[in-house]
Amino acid sequence: MKEQLQKDFKNIIKNLNLSQKDIEIKKFSLNNFIDKGFPNRKEEDWKFSDLNQIIKKNIGELSFYCDYTSTNKVDTSVFVDGLEHNKIVFINGRIEKIDFEYEKKNQIEIIDQSETINKFSNNNSLSDLNNAFTSKCFKILVKKGYQLSKPLIIYHTCNSKIWSKNINLRLDFELNKDSSLRIIDLFNEASEKNFLNIFYNFDLKENAVLKNYKVDRSENKNVKYSFNNIEQEKNSISETFILSSGSNFYKNEVNCNLKGKYSSAFVNGIFSLKNDKHHEIRTIINHLTENTKSYQLIKSVLEDSSKAVYQGKIFVNSQAQKTDGYQLSKAILLNKESEFNAKPELEIYADDVKCSHGSASGSLNDASIFYLMSRGLSYQQSRELLINGFLLDVVEKITDSEIKNLIKNMIGIKE
Repeated sequence: MKEQLQKDFKNIIKNLNLSQKDIEIKKFSLNNFIDKGFPNRKEEDWKFSDLNQIIKKNIGELSFYCDYTSTNKVDTSVFVDGLEHNKIVFINGRIEKIDFEYEKKNQIEIIDQSETINKFSNNNSLSDLNNAFTSKCFKILVKKGYQLSKPLIIYHTCNSKIWSKNINLRLDFELNKDSSLRIIDLFNEASEKNFLNIFYNFDLKENAVLKNYKVDRSENKNVKYSFNNIEQEKNSISETFILSSGSNFYKNEVNCNLKGKYSSAFVNGIFSLKNDKHHEIRTIINHLTENTKSYQLIKSVLEDSSKAVYQGKIFVNSQAQKTDGYQLSKAILLNKESEFNAKPELEIYADDVKCSHGSASGSLNDASIFYLMSRGLSYQQSRELLINGFLLDVVEKITDSEIKNLIKNMIGIKE
């Protein structure tokens, strides 16, 4: 793998207009990744998901160079109907379209950061891989007091030009004081056996509001890793919703630093898995000052030999008095071969706090199914009704009614 990495790295450097200093930074990241390799079970954060083995099983030999110099045609048929929205379109890891057509142009700034390397570090070899191979990097700046009138959908698509490739991409977002942004990450891939490595950084200033929805719904044979870092100042709010279903493997990580008083973070997620899919959500909510709040709710419905993992940590430092932190995960296992692993953690260094966590898993209640069937429903209808009711609790946590209805339609939840 080392030879392939070095060969592909030389190819990508040829196509980038970088200073010698930036090239050296990328080389440093490359060497770090070569030394560490893909994460495996020896690392505590990956004890349930050995990415090295997952890539070997699902992809085999992986190449790391994608030609970002040639353009790709945007397929408008993948765009969501019935919802007016702004767009960022990634095709094969290359940004083909940035369109904020519904917004005031002087209130949003799009900054090309490609020629100035802003190194992303989270003590993770995948951040080194991302730093080494990311081509274009943009920062979306929402100016003071501006609230976007329409959501932003980020489309991730792959076409038949790529196969067994590693795609690395990154976006930075800065929400200035009193601003707000709604984002939907939507995946729709026609190519298979690729590894997508995605890093987002969100910087929320005072009173800023971020609503971030991640939807991996369409069936595909790809492997994905997504890392979201959220920095929050006073009175800011972040809401993250994850629908994890379509890919062969998908790990979502959310690292949230509540640095300002009265800041809040909400993370809600659904695993809906079948066959032998393997998905994971890992969250770290860091309460770093007093009077901060976090809420996390993850629910799973697992069929066949699928596997879901939830690792959630609430950290409260000694200055973070009056912290309110809540975390709960529940899973329904529809047969004996499915598997759910939970690792809830509390690390608390303050004494005036209210924190709790819990986890439970089990099968559908036979008595409930029997009751529904006695009222005229079939077994399948009874089963679907119970599953919908189980998942509806998470979907109802979505505070944006327009996006809530969109997610309900995607899942097929009927009230």
